[in-house]
Amino acid sequence: MSTVVLGLGSNMGDRLKNLNTAVRAISRLPNTQVIKASSVYQTKPVGFTEQSDFYNGAITVETTLSPHSILGACLGIEAAMGRIRRQKNGPRIIDIDVLLYESFTSDSFELTLPHPRIKERAFVMVPLLDLFPLGRAPGLYFAPYLKEADTDGVVKTDGEISLLY
Repeated sequence: MSTVVLGLGSNMGDRLKNLNTAVRAISRLPNTQVIKASSVYQTKPVGFTEQSDFYNGAITVETTLSPHSILGACLGIEAAMGRIRRQKNGPRIIDIDVLLYESFTSDSFELTLPHPRIKERAFVMVPLLDLFPLGRAPGLYFAPYLKEADTDGVVKTDGEISLLY
């Protein structure tokens, strides 16, 4: 089993329900168990800013799926939930990013791990800190970057990601 960290985001429809629907689908993947979830945070959009705020969070899973298989499964869940990629950084019902895969690095067109923009994005760093309070995740020591991250637009919500399915 390998530990994998997935980032989740939604800014269309019932954002919290979308996050939980995605986590439920991930929990049903073969040989995959959702272990822990971060709090849910409301964040401003990055890139294309003329859109609604996001709900973001992160989860850790244990799986025997390969890095490319977990990526394919996440893309399949996004498609099944209705995600349509019309514009870069545009609105989305769900976004599932493979952030980290224990003991695996890659720099290819299909899959770059660790995710190349983790350290630039507070909406990823803050949920990661929930999962790894000491700032050390599988394959990434991110504590030093928290000081540089602009966390002003990251607001904890009352919503939570459910692990009870």
